[in-house]
Amino acid sequence: MAQVLEFKLPDLGEGLTEAEIVRWLVAVGDVVAVDQPVVEVETAKAMVEVPCPYGGVVTARYGEEGTELPVGAPLLTVAVGGTGEPAPAAVPAAPEKSTGAAESAVSSEYSGNVLVGYGTAGPAARRRRVRQTAPAAARVPAVAPAPAVAPVPVAVPASAPVSASVHQGPVPVISPLVRKLARDGGLDLRQVRGSGPEGLILRADVELALATAPDHRAPAPAPVPSAPSVAPAGERIPLRGVRGAVADKLSRSRTEIPDATCWVDADATELMAARAAMNAAGGPKISLLALLARICVHALDRFPELNSTVDTAAREIVRLPDVHLGFAAQTPRGLVVPVVKDAGKRTAESLTEEFGRLTEAARQSALTPADLTGGTFTLNNYGVFGVDGSTPIVNHPEAAMLGVGRIIPKPWVHRGELAVRQVVQLSLTFDHRVCDGGTAGGFLRYVADCVEQPAVLLRTV
Repeated sequence: MAQVLEFKLPDLGEGLTEAEIVRWLVAVGDVVAVDQPVVEVETAKAMVEVPCPYGGVVTARYGEEGTELPVGAPLLTVAVGGTGEPAPAAVPAAPEKSTGAAESAVSSEYSGNVLVGYGTAGPAARRRRVRQTAPAAARVPAVAPAPAVAPVPVAVPASAPVSASVHQGPVPVISPLVRKLARDGGLDLRQVRGSGPEGLILRADVELALATAPDHRAPAPAPVPSAPSVAPAGERIPLRGVRGAVADKLSRSRTEIPDATCWVDADATELMAARAAMNAAGGPKISLLALLARICVHALDRFPELNSTVDTAAREIVRLPDVHLGFAAQTPRGLVVPVVKDAGKRTAESLTEEFGRLTEAARQSALTPADLTGGTFTLNNYGVFGVDGSTPIVNHPEAAMLGVGRIIPKPWVHRGELAVRQVVQLSLTFDHRVCDGGTAGGFLRYVADCVEQPAVLLRTV
């Protein structure tokens, strides 16, 4: 007889608490193999294909494409073993004791890869046996969703929504959406028993508790304008996924960081000529962004205050030993900031190659969370948009960002005479907590001097 197992949205790491279903890769009735990708989701960091740790027949999917789910919410159910016929979507409670033969039969259908919240059959069985020691009153049979409500089953928590006892210690909930839902409904999360892994409280638990609480009163709906002649307010676009992550980070930066900006015009004629000479000499082409990155690394070596972050809790400035250089990239999904790890240890050729790889991955929406995290300083070449200057917003929790405008011919006094030179505007936005204007000005002036006289920075070893 087949055993129906529920696969929940795993913890995708990097502090992510929810993900949006972009595309289902399997349908109900499909046979899936262990570790086969079953759904493509979009997080605040990247697009991710999620593999299923079980092998069997898909019996239910939870959520349509475009639905946002919190970590720990059901994704799908899989009938494992037996004849392969679909089983009910509800997962019955595991028996108190299982025979070795049964465990062996199921373990062959489990993933060898470890997702957060999932593992091999052995540890999972041990966790189930520990939970079975809870009082009988705390266990309530799972309820199968009614198929007539919608074509996609709706998951119903398999445990009682409200516990008579109060949680001791931290409340087991990680999603800010769940906390807000409970707060708006006047629900005390300490009295809710979670149905997620290790008792995690999910959105479904809170919704069920609000719906079944004896003294629950649904909040009154917000008043809606009744005048039919009023024109629509406009298109509403949800702030979620990459756009939502950008909005949250920029808002946090403006809220927490007392930033300031300084800028300077520089004659980039020699830098452009040096790049042309390097590329004419043969070998891999060197990008302008790579040369600017080399200049940034040298400047940060002289002014390490700007390669730092602020620990607000400890009231300390943390100077970082390595330069992991982020660069702003515009993609069809919005603005992202891929990170070149260990930029200070790379040659101009290596930097060019890595910039190219990350830029192509960004265009293909193939950046991983690791590609988008860990930056210590950001380089923003907004000159590609045809603009001269900007006042960048610091990429929290970094301490500074260097902005580079377009390089265009302008009249310039060169060696005492008026000439047409290739001029660029450079701007530095910095966290005023980590340094004062003297340090920021010194950094920017050094960058400008290197742009004007770059020969010392063009070594590739």
